[in-house]
Amino acid sequence: MKTDLVRILDGNIFVLSDGSGDIEATPNVPTGYFSFDTRFLSLWRLTINGERVSTLAMDDPSYFEARFFLVPGAPTHYVDAKVSVIRERAVAGSFEERLTVLNHSGGPAEFTVRVDAGSDFSSVFMVRQERTPAGRLYQRVENGRLHLGYVREKFRLETVISTTEPAQVDEQGLTYHIRIEPHGQWTTMLHVRGLVLHPDGQDMRKHLTPPRQQRDTARLQHDLRQWLDKAPQLHCDWKPLERTYQRSLVDLAALRFSPLALPTEPLPAAGLPWNATLTGRDPILTSLQVLPFTPDMAVNTLRMLGIDQGSVLDDFRDEEPGKILREFRYGELTAFEENPTSPYFGAADSTPLYVILLDEYERWTGDAAVVREFEDEARAALHWIDEYGDIMGDGYVWYQRRNERTGLENQCWKESPTAISFRDGRLPSLPRATCELQGYAYDAKIRGARLAREFWHDPAYADRLEREAADLKERFNRDFWISDGEYYALALDGDGRQVDALSSNIGHLLWSGIVDESRAPKIAEHLLGPRLFSGWGVRTLAQGEGQYNPLGYHVGTVWPFDNAFIAWGLRRYGFHQEAGQIAEGIIDASRHFQGRLPEAFGGYDRELTRHPVQEPAANSPQALATAAPLLLIRTLLGLEPYGDDLVVTPALPERFGRIELLDIPGRWGRVDAIGSVTSQEANAADR
Repeated sequence: MKTDLVRILDGNIFVLSDGSGDIEATPNVPTGYFSFDTRFLSLWRLTINGERVSTLAMDDPSYFEARFFLVPGAPTHYVDAKVSVIRERAVAGSFEERLTVLNHSGGPAEFTVRVDAGSDFSSVFMVRQERTPAGRLYQRVENGRLHLGYVREKFRLETVISTTEPAQVDEQGLTYHIRIEPHGQWTTMLHVRGLVLHPDGQDMRKHLTPPRQQRDTARLQHDLRQWLDKAPQLHCDWKPLERTYQRSLVDLAALRFSPLALPTEPLPAAGLPWNATLTGRDPILTSLQVLPFTPDMAVNTLRMLGIDQGSVLDDFRDEEPGKILREFRYGELTAFEENPTSPYFGAADSTPLYVILLDEYERWTGDAAVVREFEDEARAALHWIDEYGDIMGDGYVWYQRRNERTGLENQCWKESPTAISFRDGRLPSLPRATCELQGYAYDAKIRGARLAREFWHDPAYADRLEREAADLKERFNRDFWISDGEYYALALDGDGRQVDALSSNIGHLLWSGIVDESRAPKIAEHLLGPRLFSGWGVRTLAQGEGQYNPLGYHVGTVWPFDNAFIAWGLRRYGFHQEAGQIAEGIIDASRHFQGRLPEAFGGYDRELTRHPVQEPAANSPQALATAAPLLLIRTLLGLEPYGDDLVVTPALPERFGRIELLDIPGRWGRVDAIGSVTSQEANAADR
């Protein structure tokens, strides 16, 4: 996928275009206007007097709008251009574009303005898999509007295009024959709506969606200002941190959306273009990262995922009682059950992570009411760990898909088919128990015990969870430890063998707390060693492993969120310098992406490429990567709640200089945290 596409979005409604604003979708360039997992425009091309337009400049003042300054013809025409075009577009529940043509000559001029339009109505899955929809396309002109449509049995989609100025509308687009006076201009507004049609011709989503405030650019702009005003203010001597922090706050606002038919407050969509939908793992881990900055996101996530928590055994959807979903999709493949995504539960990590988020939220906010509200959901999640997660009956969390046809084979966060492998590249047998799943289960039991004892008034249950956690930690450190390499196995396979590839998963064990203190130094050494650490961050898989590929999605790339949690874990075990080294690498990398960290970038050695190389299929913006700088800030400042106080123990690399984070929300009200290299040196001298 091209990395220079122009992106505007409002939650899971978004437009991807080239630099001139044109949309011409191809398998390698998935441009389009997308809404709720379907592409409603795959062609949107502007010409003036038959000539394509070229870009003079482009501006994206907000995440939901963009402006293109254009001239007809090739770049050689720029010097004496007698006409220019301003293309202003926005998404706010639908897609609007204002076209302005300016006549720069001293006499009147006539122009033919043409907008070609078309849609393939592909779902996001179809776009990614280069599949063609199975239904029938149609086009018709009705009451001056162009209707592009798609029918497959009772499944109907339609794109309706209207204009405020008179046009000749045909089945392929709109044509304007205009006359502009000397130094004058002409403007029209184009409105594009994507509809999922009921048999009566009404948009089905109007019947599903609870009443909400009208979405328009003014309201979105007001909402963004409020969002930014509520967030803590950051000041840092190293300006790239300030830049990526601001970019992250804006992108988090952009990714917020509310699923259809559910009266919940917004939570983050996972990312553009492939995962602009409700997921389980992504909003949980995103909410964990942003707790010191916007804790409300955690409540929205807990509530939404609690509503959709598994309640039955359903092999097609990999659903089990107490299990937290992996994703919920709309679109054709879901409607015809070609994909099991309504919702799909094929993730073994979302369920323990749900309990972890509930506990961490209370630690930050002191909101005991929320802990009591979600007691049943948390208990069901803890029960799932032992009842359905323990496939082999040995106390570990395993995964193996129930849906053998379309279910995911790997159900940890590294979902790629080859992500879990032996050193030599062989793939292990199923079921699989990856190491970080055991860390999450351990952490969930420890945290669940605290909640049971302090809020659910069930000390016996708390005692039981603590005994199970202690037993799990002891067995894990025995069964997963690879003596000859001095690190933890990536997984156990179905035959109980250690899957011995060296991977970033071992870093997640640190933030879960399952690592024996005596073994933590060796884990830190591996994470910052040359095989795993690229100079920008920790690779998902170490150099030299059989499946290693620096551009492989989960087998050698660097993921910012992965690194943020690793740094947090290193800090937990006292490795301040190593945590700072990772934070510095990731923030330094953000400079090369205009402050917007992508989902993943190449694992090449820093000395080789001199700048980070984006992974071609990476989502951007992506919620996990967007939130990563916020967790890194927490880690650098050593922010930890203890009772009703926020403890601040800064440990900053010299490059950061001084960091001030002002108005941090929590159970303490709002407080400031300040750290600097100078104050660290003074504190060290005092000790």
